[in-house]
Amino acid sequence: MPDVHGGPDAQGRAVHDFSTNANACGPCPSALAAVQAADASRYPDPAYTALKERLAAFHGVVRERIVVAGSASEFIVRMTAAFAGRTHGAVMVPPFSYGDYAQAARAHGLVVRRPHDASAGAPLRAVWACEPSSPLGQAEAGLGARLDALPPGVPLVLDRAYEPLRLQGEPALDAAQLDRVWQLWSPNKALGLTGVRGGYAIAPLDDADGLARQLNRRAPSWPLGAHAVAMLDAWTAEATRQWLADCLPTLRAWKTQQQALCRALGWQVLPSDANFFCARPLAPLDFHAMLAHLRAAGIKLRDTASFGLAGHVRLGVLPPDSQHALAQAWRAFAGPANPVVEP
Repeated sequence: MPDVHGGPDAQGRAVHDFSTNANACGPCPSALAAVQAADASRYPDPAYTALKERLAAFHGVVRERIVVAGSASEFIVRMTAAFAGRTHGAVMVPPFSYGDYAQAARAHGLVVRRPHDASAGAPLRAVWACEPSSPLGQAEAGLGARLDALPPGVPLVLDRAYEPLRLQGEPALDAAQLDRVWQLWSPNKALGLTGVRGGYAIAPLDDADGLARQLNRRAPSWPLGAHAVAMLDAWTAEATRQWLADCLPTLRAWKTQQQALCRALGWQVLPSDANFFCARPLAPLDFHAMLAHLRAAGIKLRDTASFGLAGHVRLGVLPPDSQHALAQAWRAFAGPANPVVEP
């Protein structure tokens, strides 16, 4: 089920949408204003010269290490095509992970391997990692050791979509280790602007195989429109950084309350470092009927089966009013045998 996603669906926009990981404090006012002021009457610079300079300065790298992408998902497909273009082999993905990693690999004829799989078989061509991970929002255990163990020429791509929304914990890799991996950034989640598609990657310091040049050659013309350029430009601004820093205490408080509520619902709550977490309803019930009932009541949760985690839901952290609506809808579905005492 790799095509399952959070957010609006055939029923439209949910009133209380827990199914995405967007920053519930958003949208970021300065980034939204920049997007609204974007000049959509003209093409952007096809080389994105000024934007790459700003992103490079923001991260303290040279401009040549920046590869712009239509979105994180577009980059996943383009990067996978580059892996597949070299030779047949396997791609390693996390045990529970975003379905596009595996979907893109299979579409390009690559074998999908997970860390617990036997090492024999097709040669390893690339490794995907995500931290904080999705759907769990947890640290990538042993990531540094896995990086050190990689054969020469096998890149590790670290999806850092949720790093700006980290509410606790520390990154698994230090600055020197990050310089050895591909870093994929998609700031629209942190900015509360998921409808604006656009991202970028930072190539490793030693890109001996020239993969960055290959990816630029494989890109379509103008992968970023004017609105995405405006969003990514705003992402580098100090006002944006301060707004995001101010959001984190609020998100931490909401998360604590929301996790307590889920436990009161009788759900098992899994640990998470990010602005989202997974939970497993424990009461005897029809899982899919529960999701359908909640959706009809204006509550959307993310079924994590497409991540490889069946019987669980992922919940983005939302404000107390949405949490109360979840409790009310659950009470109507579960009935008096499963009472809820809201925290």
